[in-house]
Amino acid sequence: MNSNRSPQPGELPGPFTIPAAWRGAELLQRDDWLIELTAGHIGEIEAALSSAEASGRPVEQGTIAEFPLPELGQLLSRVQDQLEHGSGGCMIRGLPVKKFSEEQLRRIFWGIALHLGTPVSQSAAGERIFSVRDEGFKVGQPQARGPNTKKRLSFHTDRCDVIGFLCLQPAAQGGDNQLVSSVTLYNVIREKRPDLARVLMQPFYYARHNVDQGNELPYCRQPIFAFHEGYFAAAYLRVLIDRAYALPELPDMTDEQHEALAYLEETAADPQLHVTFRQQAGDLLFLNNWVTFHRRDEFQDAEELELRRHLLRIWLAVPNSRPLDPLFEANYGATAAGAIRGGMKPKG
Repeated sequence: MNSNRSPQPGELPGPFTIPAAWRGAELLQRDDWLIELTAGHIGEIEAALSSAEASGRPVEQGTIAEFPLPELGQLLSRVQDQLEHGSGGCMIRGLPVKKFSEEQLRRIFWGIALHLGTPVSQSAAGERIFSVRDEGFKVGQPQARGPNTKKRLSFHTDRCDVIGFLCLQPAAQGGDNQLVSSVTLYNVIREKRPDLARVLMQPFYYARHNVDQGNELPYCRQPIFAFHEGYFAAAYLRVLIDRAYALPELPDMTDEQHEALAYLEETAADPQLHVTFRQQAGDLLFLNNWVTFHRRDEFQDAEELELRRHLLRIWLAVPNSRPLDPLFEANYGATAAGAIRGGMKPKG
């Protein structure tokens, strides 16, 4: 359970005093945030890589049995638990990326992720490992996605239980990460503007994502903050909200909704509430989307191709996930605890 008690009728849930309700830089001091890989862990990864390569399967068809991690796997089991019941974030540091080819790094990332959950699709093509790098797209182009530009991204969540990043190469300048607890955001808004907390717990219209081509719904409705069966959950992607309210067949956003979204973003921008850090080459970052919002600063790349910012991203449905409000079903496909859910629906 994520709450000390269930709210009375008409009462806002919370405040939540769970481990995911951290503030700012205190996250970096917690013993569940940073894990440094040992020589033994690296040896296990190399042996598992050899096993996976020997199978002859394509990377995204690899199985957990082909990527055994006897000691590191036990540690990843604890990471899986703390992502759901702890702070909601974990950095695993020290993968020697220069030792491996990009194909091998994709296989390693896939194998490690299988110990946490089930990868789901991130694109119309069904990709389950996605490259995050500047592709030269301009904002507004149909094929442009935030991860494939160098622009600053606002606080948001991705459409999965857990998101993972493997940093192959950081940017020459910029590209820092910010992370904020959405549980703390809710607590602060509940305390200071309970009227707006109520608005944020009501459903907003969301437009269909450009790459969610297998989804026949042009739009749906879901809340930003939710409380269901004793569990807190938050999901937020402002661009899809704005895109929905621009549709001629939908009503305009109310003044209260405008104010609530502005206050949400103002609160998340408070440097006392969010934490800034920079992924190094070889860092694996895993975040629970239901209790954290993340964003990225604008960045500048080096001239050399091999020195340009490049991360691998994976979206996971995890077996120990929380139950969700039924309103999330349209975007996530399932709301039961532990369900395979989230991702983009490929066409056809």
